[in-house]
Amino acid sequence: MSKLIAFITAIFLSAVAVLADYFIKKASQFPNVWNKSLLIGAVIYGISAIGWVLVMKSMKLSTLGVIFGLSCIIMVTAISVFIFHEKLSTIEIIGILLGIISLSILYRFS
Repeated sequence: MSKLIAFITAIFLSAVAVLADYFIKKASQFPNVWNKSLLIGAVIYGISAIGWVLVMKSMKLSTLGVIFGLSCIIMVTAISVFIFHEKLSTIEIIGILLGIISLSILYRFS
């Protein structure tokens, strides 16, 4: 797997994990968290693990961890702001921008 394809696949798998996070957040809004949303989120997490195994064959774990972490932060932040109507502070926005800068440096020199 080429470096670019592995990078794009890692971003896609991060989006799959964020989809699972969405369902788990929905599950947390019910009085009983043991509900269909929790089950859907757990199944999505499990299925995405297969993809991570394939990507890990082509990338260093340290680089993959940064890609996963930052892309999840960006996507989860978007969901929290646009779907759940949560507010971001200025310091949180600065932190996300610094994370994007770190990801671009890591990708450039990996």
